[in-house]
Amino acid sequence: MKTERPKWRAAARNFVEAVPAILLAAMFVAFIVQVFMRYVLNSPVGWTVEVCVIAWTWVILWGQSVSAREEDEIRFDIIYGTVSPAVRRVFRLIFSLFLVVIYAISLPAVWDYVTFMKIEETSYLDIPYSWVFFVFVLFTVGSILRYAWIFWGALQGREETHEDGDPQAVTRKDFSE
Repeated sequence: MKTERPKWRAAARNFVEAVPAILLAAMFVAFIVQVFMRYVLNSPVGWTVEVCVIAWTWVILWGQSVSAREEDEIRFDIIYGTVSPAVRRVFRLIFSLFLVVIYAISLPAVWDYVTFMKIEETSYLDIPYSWVFFVFVLFTVGSILRYAWIFWGALQGREETHEDGDPQAVTRKDFSE
């Protein structure tokens, strides 16, 4: 059974999934510009490399902390899929609590480093490194919230479900999907 989600939630999901797509498009354009400048005009430009590196950093960290759904995460499915739902619940409790604690412990150091990096800028685009690395703060906070939500759901006994609403779909995941 699939329930209808509020429009704001669908719009938010569309936005967080569009960010990596836009960044990948920017990377592609920068790459094409770099190839054209280097091999056609014989005048390479450095800013394209910066755009690609910054965009890739944001794609990876934004994607994992904000865009990826729980069922998109890599797990040891060989063990996880063969145990009972009660054991999977214990796995989720332990794993999510562990990650919340680790990320929460690291958050002050992450914040200190990112705010410290405002004193340096990228070589070509002169973007403060605090802006470049701010995605790591988002990643850390997003991960804390994500795994706290998973912990809370497991604590309440909420069964893990696939995006189509089928709780058994989690146990059917295999390499053929």
